[in-house]
Amino acid sequence: MARRIYAGVDIGSSYVKVVIAAPAENSELPMHVLGTGTALSKGVRHGYVTNVKEAAKSIREALMRARSAAKVSVRSARLALGGISLDDVRSTGEITLTPSGGIVTEREIERVVNESEKRAASKLVNRSVLHTIPLEFRVDGQKVFGKPHGLQGTKLAVETLFITVLGKHYDDAVEAVETAGVEVEGVMASPLAASFVTLSKAQKTAGAILVNIGAETLSTIVFDNDVPVSVKVFSAGSSDVTNAIALSFRIPLGEAEQMKRGAVTGSGITPQRINVTVTARLRDMFSLINVHLKAIGRQRLLPAGIVLTGGGSSLALAAEVAKATLKLPAQVAQIGFLPRSSGIDATWAVAYGLCRWAYMEDTADSKHSLGDIVRRAGESVRRAIRSLLP
Repeated sequence: MARRIYAGVDIGSSYVKVVIAAPAENSELPMHVLGTGTALSKGVRHGYVTNVKEAAKSIREALMRARSAAKVSVRSARLALGGISLDDVRSTGEITLTPSGGIVTEREIERVVNESEKRAASKLVNRSVLHTIPLEFRVDGQKVFGKPHGLQGTKLAVETLFITVLGKHYDDAVEAVETAGVEVEGVMASPLAASFVTLSKAQKTAGAILVNIGAETLSTIVFDNDVPVSVKVFSAGSSDVTNAIALSFRIPLGEAEQMKRGAVTGSGITPQRINVTVTARLRDMFSLINVHLKAIGRQRLLPAGIVLTGGGSSLALAAEVAKATLKLPAQVAQIGFLPRSSGIDATWAVAYGLCRWAYMEDTADSKHSLGDIVRRAGESVRRAIRSLLP
């Protein structure tokens, strides 16, 4: 039987990245990266597609390079969405258990989650739900630790987190990928995709925030008790650092970008002066996150701290400034146990995470605590994709 191949497409504001991977012999081991491809993003702004034709060209180029490196053909792929419209919506629902004889069954769980979505209807106008995550169940007002299946009572309540994106952004991204010649098998929020390969179960259980520093967006996902409890994207990114350097020292953007990365340009501007500007902009970004953590009751309460990924995570001062601003442990993400020869670092977390998701869904890995979320996401995405087809 032919080996199953998986592909992930990450459409960023600066680059489109594609990873093609295959499963290892043991499901607990990292997947084999067969090939990667990248291309400059065109027709993309703040993480969402603004010009389908231009974006499709960039996606096609990245796919071609990944296919060439992997020496395989790819007909389908998973897609990540992480644009500025990505956001979460919370809702609650409650039902009586009379129809089931007072027993919590799978049907009752589906009913109460659907009820919570109905109550959130006014907040979901023009939005597509990517993931539906039950955060907490209660039976007759008592909190349930673990799954409520089989419990007895009169009422079942749930608090649900819906990870959503503007429907227009969803449709345009799917169209761009399929215009590039690849069928979209599923769509996942970028921060969730990255978390599959950058955060351990211990980190997710203790409490952690994964932050993807892109060119124009700052994407975050907060975990507590091994469950995503918040997703938020801010309109800020590493391009803001480049722009600040260019304005502060009146130099071209290209030179400012090189200085941001620590290159010696011979301009006479000392690294210390550059670091002051870089630190100020990074502090602004992490202050946005700090305000958000305070709003959701997690400020300084995430023992596993902040884990950085994305292109901006390579800035030398990023982890240090994050630690000082958020008063939390901080580190740059490492992806599994992949060897350096794989060519995969934190900037590829989203695309590689999509491959991991596809593999988990294929193997129905129920041992993973996010398995239910992954399968639910896959089912809803397939329905949504079918509705887009002629």
